[in-house]
Order: sequence, then C-alpha cells, then structure tokens
Amino acid sequence: MLRWRGLENVPPGWGRCVVTIGVFDGVHRGHAQLIAAATRAAAERGIPSVLMTFDPHPSEVVRPGTHPPQLSTLHRRADLAQEMGIDVFCVIPFTPTLAAQSPEEFAHEVLVEQLHAAAVVVGDNFTFGHKALGDVAKLTELGERFGFEVTGVSLFGEHAVTYSSTYIRSCVSSGDVELAAEALGRPHRVEGVVVHGAKRGRDLGYPTANVAATVHAAIPGDGVYAAWFTVLPSANEPQGMVIGRRYPAAVSVGTNPTFSGRNRTVEAYILDVDVDVYGQHVAVDFVSRIRGMDAYDSLDALIAAIRDDVDRTRVILGVDD
Repeated sequence: MLRWRGLENVPPGWGRCVVTIGVFDGVHRGHAQLIAAATRAAAERGIPSVLMTFDPHPSEVVRPGTHPPQLSTLHRRADLAQEMGIDVFCVIPFTPTLAAQSPEEFAHEVLVEQLHAAAVVVGDNFTFGHKALGDVAKLTELGERFGFEVTGVSLFGEHAVTYSSTYIRSCVSSGDVELAAEALGRPHRVEGVVVHGAKRGRDLGYPTANVAATVHAAIPGDGVYAAWFTVLPSANEPQGMVIGRRYPAAVSVGTNPTFSGRNRTVEAYILDVDVDVYGQHVAVDFVSRIRGMDAYDSLDALIAAIRDDVDRTRVILGVDD
C-alpha cells in the first residue's frame, strides 16, 4: 500500500481511482463497510482505491481545543486500511484554508484535479466544505457535474446502534471495552512509550510498565482490565520479549487511590515476564474490565486484590499459570 501525506505526493501521471473519505478514527465496523464498498468499486473498474483522511482532526482546526479522544493513531489506521485492501492511504493536512473551501472547491480541486476520482464512497452522514454545507446529496450533484459517481453507505449496527467513533468513545470512557470491541471489530488499543513511574508495583511484587499514552488517546475509564501487551517495532528489541507478540497483562488505569495519587496512569503488569521495556513503543489492547479502581486500607489487602486481578486475567484471556 502507498502512503501519501499531502496531495503534492500524488505521482505524475496518476490516473483514475475510487476515493473514500473520512477521519476513520478507529477504523471500526462501520468504516469497514465503507472500505469494502470502495475496494469493490475499484476492483470492478480495475483502478486503485484511495482512503483519504485528515490530520489533525477537523474539529481541532474549526474549534480549537475540541479534539476528541483518539481511538487510533494515524499509523494504526493505515495498517488497518492496508489489511482491508486499500491501495493508497492519503493523509490531507487539515488547515484553515482547507476548512474554508466551499463544497464545490473541494470537489473540483481535490477530488477531480488532484485525485482524478472516478467514484467516491462516503458514509450516509458525510458532510464536507465550509461550515459542513456539503452532504451526500450535494456531493452527488457535484459528481454529476464533474464526472464521478457517488455512493453513500449506511454505517450499519446491531441492537439499533449505528457504529460510530462517537459511540465507541463513550463505551471506552465508561470502561465498557467489550462493547467497544464489538463495534470496532477488535479490542480497543492504546499506544504509548513506557516511562519510569513510582515503581510501587515492583515493591509489591508486581512490576508494571507505565505507559505514557499518545496525545489525545482515548483512555478507558478507571479500573483494572485484562489486556494484551505488545512491543511494537522499534530500533531495539527488549531481551526476553519478541516484538509483535502479544503477552497477557493485567492493566490498571487510574490515579492509584491507595497511595493518594493525582496523575492518571496506564500501568501494565505483564504476566510471567519481567523484562526491561523502558523506552519501548508499546500497545495495550483492552479485552475486559475486571473491576473498578478501589482504595485499600492496607498493602496486604491491595496485594490480595492484585493477585485476584491476575488470576481473573488468566481466565479471561485463556492463559495458563
């Protein structure tokens, strides 16, 4: 898959293509319907499929300070799009200039002049152009004028719920990572770099990796979770762990109330592995919430709770002691 940042990286002589447009945060099951429709339309025409997304999130430019919690990094979105068969992952820097374009200007300058779109696939709630004045009906009208087909796809859902990034963020925020996973089609992931913490876990016999999450990451609600811990590709592979392999972990999210903590942290106790992962870029895939974040009257009570968390993690993830 080709990865472009900015339309200036469209190669000379670029021909027709099928474009699907959106933020695609999470690349959830609704997005998968869009991508499937785009790749199918591209295959039928024998031309490439292009996923167009934006960075930063449009809301941060239109209303500074309103960037929503992020379900997936751009790199993660690109990897998932590639797995789904997209040929080109194109990131458009979202600027005030782009935000000020009329629907007509966006369609002509971006879709026609730059990408030579033969067809455009969007969600049925898609809006675009200055003050979101354009919708699917407007895009269809412009397509008839400029020579590209338009397909609006319903973001299907089960139980009368439409799969959307907003819905998934609410699930994650409440700690219902199982419901989030149902809508995503996979466990919710938080990425970050392992940094030094207070090292209380090691003193208690349960050393943890303190994950400094990426900016704007959607962190699950406070509590203890069963999760998978993965070291992502980087310059140095930690001894005792394999890059890309999933390891079971009991993960604490919160402020450590037993120790009167104030800063919210993501701390992963990796089962049956005690290696140095400081400085590593890692991923935590949240599978199930075990309990809320409680304060304990004694260290013995806290250690007993952690021991139970680990036992329950083994059961949830299906790993042996």
